[in-house]
Amino acid sequence: MLDPELLERITARRAELDELEEQLANQLVEVRAERDELAVAERVLERMTGQLAEERSSARPMPGQVGGRAVMLIPHRKPNVEEEALPWEVRTGRDHGEGRPLVSV
Repeated sequence: MLDPELLERITARRAELDELEEQLANQLVEVRAERDELAVAERVLERMTGQLAEERSSARPMPGQVGGRAVMLIPHRKPNVEEEALPWEVRTGRDHGEGRPLVSV
């Protein structure tokens, strides 16, 4: 014959383990969901970082050399900027101080 006290302890422990199993299963679902969200966030961050780097590199003016001096071949300017906003040298193609052409043809 089975000991009723021992049987009660086994049943109680089984109930505790069932409850713990449910808690752990819920926790596992939450952990997996958060891990998936982090993976998506990482992909978005990588994509945005790449796009920003590409935009920055394409927006930079490219330096060049004329007569041994470093010059900007194409002035960096924003859309809808009037010509008057550009430096005198850029508008006229002449060195302001000496009045000579910036680029000899």
